[in-house]
Amino acid sequence: MSNENKSRHSGNAKWGSRFGYIMVAAGASIGLGNIWKFPYLAYSGGGGIFILVYIVIVLFLAKPMVEMETAIGRHGRSDTVSVFEKINKKWGFVGWLANICTICINFFYVVVGGWVLRYGLQFITSGDFGSEPNLFYQNFISDPVQPLFYNFIVLFIVVGLLLFGITTFVEKISKVILPSLFVLLIVCSFYSMFAAEGALEGLKYYLFPDFSKFTVKVFADAVTQVLFSVGIGWGIFTTLGANVPKENNIRRDSLVISYMDTVAAILAGFVIIPAAFGAGVDVQKGPALIFEVMAGIFKNLPGGRFIGSLFFIALVFAVFSSLFSFIEIGVRISEIKLRMGRKKAIILNAIVIGLGNILVSLGFGPLKNVTIPWPSFGGVEYYGFYDWLDCFTGYLLLPLGCLLTCFFVWKVWGWRDYEKELTAAGRDGKLTGWNKFLTVFLVPVFMVIVLLNVFGFIK
Repeated sequence: MSNENKSRHSGNAKWGSRFGYIMVAAGASIGLGNIWKFPYLAYSGGGGIFILVYIVIVLFLAKPMVEMETAIGRHGRSDTVSVFEKINKKWGFVGWLANICTICINFFYVVVGGWVLRYGLQFITSGDFGSEPNLFYQNFISDPVQPLFYNFIVLFIVVGLLLFGITTFVEKISKVILPSLFVLLIVCSFYSMFAAEGALEGLKYYLFPDFSKFTVKVFADAVTQVLFSVGIGWGIFTTLGANVPKENNIRRDSLVISYMDTVAAILAGFVIIPAAFGAGVDVQKGPALIFEVMAGIFKNLPGGRFIGSLFFIALVFAVFSSLFSFIEIGVRISEIKLRMGRKKAIILNAIVIGLGNILVSLGFGPLKNVTIPWPSFGGVEYYGFYDWLDCFTGYLLLPLGCLLTCFFVWKVWGWRDYEKELTAAGRDGKLTGWNKFLTVFLVPVFMVIVLLNVFGFIK
């Protein structure tokens, strides 16, 4: 690799502009977590009460965690393992845990990305999902070949574009993709609110909290959704932060990224929930919700095929904008820690992810009866591949990563050195007592509640 290419792909490369960095970072955050997962969690979690809890958690959790991870990344200027090791050699394991988490998320994320691509093409070409759209969905995801075909199209496109560098070509693409995504979501949400039958009742359910529906499970789901959606605890911001120049105000950028992610999630809810509520769609559909709502309801509404096409185009944009950063985490570690060239690192990560994709995809079809045990205080539970990976990453590794990062900043790095990096030696303000309270107490308490819930100690 030439010296120019080494510089371009190394941790010393910098974003072309602050706007470009925010578009890539927000693009990494805004993905399936916002537009696919958030609506069905909000729908099944009580609507308005879930939204209220989610927003509170974003305020207390998202911004400080994005700040910490970005500061660690900018200080270390390397992969997500080395940035911890630069401060303390013994703490590289936090970066390795983040990489394991990201790889496991990629195992199912790319699979669902393939579903999105399939539905988008179906809406654009014909909009015909048959007389029973739920059968179309079930027949498609249970097929041993079709989902993998679209899965590998998504994977091939992402790894191909990463060859050009995340701080060059991908940055330019993200500047177009993310603004387009917001425009498409706004158009689709207005359509859903005014065209879907029963939309007014759905809006009431979505916007007005019913406190009787609040449970520990709702709280835990909202916390893990913030972690998954914003991209906290799995190396995204330590990786992207390595390319952030000293001129950037980390605190301001973190606020913008957190708010953009939240707005995207809430907009996606405006598209799906009014229509789903009005049609009386089963809240237990979970991951199938957006596919069945869009295919079953919107096809019968005036202009529904057009809106369905726009919605899935937006979702395809979200898939790609996220996967660029997700896969870059492993690529950067392979380049630096395993001393591989960028091309070999990308190929290695693509093969590992592709093998995981095959297992998860077949888990919805020929291997759907294969289960994996999960330890619980109430006894062992058994999950399929997707559900187990979702539990392992979202309810174990992500909160564990946040706990370790908080402790690392507080006890290992220390407030003085952290404040120096975060505020650019005082240029961007100072670390307050509130910031320290969030890091030492409130964020860890949130994480402990999630961990106790997932292992059945509290419900």
